[in-house]
Amino acid sequence: MAWMQSREQRRGLRPRDAAVVIGVVWLLSVVLFGVLERIADPHSFPTVWLGMWWALETVTTVGYGDVVPATVAGKIIGSFLLLGGLAFLSVIIAMITGGFVARYQREAILGGDDIYANRINELQADIAEIRELLTAQQQGSGGAPEPSPPG
Repeated sequence: MAWMQSREQRRGLRPRDAAVVIGVVWLLSVVLFGVLERIADPHSFPTVWLGMWWALETVTTVGYGDVVPATVAGKIIGSFLLLGGLAFLSVIIAMITGGFVARYQREAILGGDDIYANRINELQADIAEIRELLTAQQQGSGGAPEPSPPG
């Protein structure tokens, strides 16, 4: 994550960088959970490669069903992989989206295209114009403006 933050600060977060991070994390997850599943359920997963195939199916939510954990420990590991994968993917997508939004906002502000700043400037100009009109009215009538009738 520190690498990603420093890279974003230097030249902005790019989709390629995000894809590399996601790919590496998912690859490590597939290997780790494939090995864990082989250890926890050797009958259903006679090889580590079959465990990694199952982890890949699970993490991508494809779930062909050709290989499934049979032991309680295997199902617990599978549950962590499913929930962790969904949570991690959500966080990564939010982080990447936030990076792109922040980058767009910085560029918009620097380019003078910030709609909020522009609207605030317009409102400030309107307030200044209203003040001038009130000042002119007060000076023309010789004092404070008369209160308008209620209603």
